[in-house]
Amino acid sequence: MSVENKTQPKENLVRFNFHEDSEGLINRQINVEMYASYAYTAMANYFGRPDVAFEGHHEFFEKMAKEEFEHANKFMEYQNKRGGTVVLLDIKKPEQQSWASPLEAHQTGLQLEKDVYQALLELHATASKHADPHLTNYLEDEFLDEQVKSIKKYTENIVNLRRVGAGL
Repeated sequence: MSVENKTQPKENLVRFNFHEDSEGLINRQINVEMYASYAYTAMANYFGRPDVAFEGHHEFFEKMAKEEFEHANKFMEYQNKRGGTVVLLDIKKPEQQSWASPLEAHQTGLQLEKDVYQALLELHATASKHADPHLTNYLEDEFLDEQVKSIKKYTENIVNLRRVGAGL
């Protein structure tokens, strides 16, 4: 009778057609989503201050922070479902803690959304390269269209904020 060594990792029976490049990029995507959530949290709290008080912006950025955090959690769940290992990376602090105007904050948000989208496209390309239709479909169904809609929303916000000018 053999005794199982408890310190050795168990065989990963669930992992199938899940390339380690995809696994690594999912961990990077988790970090990208967490950074975006962190940056939006900074924006929400800046606009929530009584001495700043731009109505509606606190709530908007708070919603965006929660959305990005949910995306990170979805990727962690997916990583586990496919037999990968979630490796959490350091989340750098947001580059800005204050904004001269709502326009500047929305421009920052637009760039964040484009950065998230670019990382998603790189993950999608890697999944395609390694013939992983499950991952490509997951990205298409859960994230890519939503990201395009977020980019469009930020663009519309920026256009409208430019129309009203700095006096808002």
